[in-house]
Amino acid sequence: MRIVQIGMVAALLAAAVAFAGAGRPGSAQGSTSAPTHGVTVTGTASDSSVPDRASFAFGVSTNGATASHASAENARKAREVIAALLGSGIAKADVQTEDVSVGPSWNDEGRPAGFTAHSSIVVKIRNIARAGAIVDVAVAAGATESSGPSFDRSDRDELYRSALRRAFADARAKALTLASEAGASLGPVLRIEESSVPESPVPYEARAALDSVRNPVEPGTEEVQATISVTFSLL
Repeated sequence: MRIVQIGMVAALLAAAVAFAGAGRPGSAQGSTSAPTHGVTVTGTASDSSVPDRASFAFGVSTNGATASHASAENARKAREVIAALLGSGIAKADVQTEDVSVGPSWNDEGRPAGFTAHSSIVVKIRNIARAGAIVDVAVAAGATESSGPSFDRSDRDELYRSALRRAFADARAKALTLASEAGASLGPVLRIEESSVPESPVPYEARAALDSVRNPVEPGTEEVQATISVTFSLL
């Protein structure tokens, strides 16, 4: 009887161990795993549009026997330029002082020749048709330097998001073609990377040049481009 009892206990222990092993996740059969094959493609899209804003920088410089004299006189000139810009309809929020400096100056023989003060004012013009006229106003008010324009779009973010959507569609179309050639089907997206592409101006033939002003400013077109890299799983 003792031998039989020992045998029954051993059988029960073996059955318990087998049952516990069957319940472990690692021993389950037919489990699904993440796809190990994929295809990576690049999608691009761009939008070309005519800029609707422009920025210019206007500068004034003044020489003086002392730093304080050069600085004070230069400040007066800068205020006159700013007043003229505001008087021409530019909003105060669109006029910004970018640089104020004063330092010693030297003659051609390398000897001290007093001091030179300089100021630079950046102006945002929201109506490009008036850009040339604004340049004339600044120069007439005493600006001795002018640089620009720097063009921009007020809806640049919206244009870029639109380009992103079309870039993804471009990437998906390429991936579908490659998957078909490989005899596979396209699965879920595994990875997306956005690439930053510098904007490049495109020549633009305007119908109407700004003949009414002495400094014509043509906006041309600017290109907003989106580039992404997408990895799709292959099934």
